[in-house]
Amino acid sequence: MKIHGIRVPHHKNTANSAPVRLPLPTVITIPMSMHIGRPSAPIVKKGDSVKVGQKIAEASAYISAPVHSGVSGTVKKVDEMLISNGQKVPCIVIEPDGLQEISEEVKPPVITDHKSFVQAVADSGSVGLGGAGFPTNVKLNVRDLNEIEAVVINAAECEPYITSDTRTALDKTEYIFKGIDAFRKYMKVRRFIIGIENNKPDAIEKLRSFAQKTDDVEVHVLPSIYPQGGEKVLVYNTMHRLIPKGSLPLDVGAVVINITTLAFLAEYFETGMPLVERCVTLDGSAVKEPKNVIVPVGMPISEVIEAAGGLKSEAAKILYGGPMMGIAVPDIDAPILKNTNAVTVMDAKEAAPPKTTPCINCGACLNHCPLKLDPRAIAKAYKKNSGEELKQLQVDLCMECGCCGYVCPAKRPLVQTNKLAKAVLRIYKESNKKEERQ
Repeated sequence: MKIHGIRVPHHKNTANSAPVRLPLPTVITIPMSMHIGRPSAPIVKKGDSVKVGQKIAEASAYISAPVHSGVSGTVKKVDEMLISNGQKVPCIVIEPDGLQEISEEVKPPVITDHKSFVQAVADSGSVGLGGAGFPTNVKLNVRDLNEIEAVVINAAECEPYITSDTRTALDKTEYIFKGIDAFRKYMKVRRFIIGIENNKPDAIEKLRSFAQKTDDVEVHVLPSIYPQGGEKVLVYNTMHRLIPKGSLPLDVGAVVINITTLAFLAEYFETGMPLVERCVTLDGSAVKEPKNVIVPVGMPISEVIEAAGGLKSEAAKILYGGPMMGIAVPDIDAPILKNTNAVTVMDAKEAAPPKTTPCINCGACLNHCPLKLDPRAIAKAYKKNSGEELKQLQVDLCMECGCCGYVCPAKRPLVQTNKLAKAVLRIYKESNKKEERQ
């Protein structure tokens, strides 16, 4: 069996751009929903003084994550804000004082076993830094460690433009392997696979130089085919294990972790500084000086752009992430999130939607779908509002990678239709559950 994909332009313009730390912003706005799961619960109020690394919000459920301040300063307000998915969520607005005083809470965690290891990961505020945003501690809270055959470290970074993970591989290699040491000790893992695309030769060479010093780490070089970094695709192409519908990587013996997440955890174990800042790739057709930057979580995108050199043309669309799976931001003052690995700023030409024509039933979308879904049939079922048909077509498997729309000669908005179809399917399933309870 072969998992299909597509070839997209790489545009890795910033691969050789070492991250630059930007000046502090005038304000940071931190939404409480920067991860999959329930929003965090604020524990500070207007007028409170905070320091760098101080916890300002607690995890509110098992699938949630605490939030920490990336600046010292004063809480201006605890409010609500509109986020990209259209929801309003609580947020904390902090005005930096420029002192960057470190909180007394910042201290390396004491880790003695798997339980305290998972707790330390939870306390760090870690979420998937490749863009998914799933709370890391939940993924690592494995009941039977013998189920783990391998940890697959995701360094594929298959989206155009984005190079923040590549910079982790080049600049924080030591921390990547310290993270591997911690997983080896506390997760009892016996095999590590670093999956990386072949368009990153410098990173591959650096990772291999460290891996040669071990006997349980392999650098698996993969073809540059999008979406190579998708969890199911990566596990199949590195371990040759197919993750069935409704199953997790652990069900086939794998734990998948993003390479930047792994490096962050190792640094946290050493310093005690939680997730308060991150490296972000700033690129796109409207950006004057594409580069990688280090900014505090909550910094407005507008200030990131200005401090990084500004734009060469008017921004027509701004995305969290890359052009394939990126999410449009509500406005230019939207904040950097924990899982913002890139900000892509498009000019009018790049952002202009293509002209859509009727489907010609060529089958290109089906042939290039990594999960063998049929976007044509899904679109028809969605138009009929048929939850039963969408269930049979397994639209809930769609990872919204955008391959279907990219190859469609009619330029139909297939991935957007799939997303709407999944909403129809959810309503259909909820309605069935209510009928069963009655």
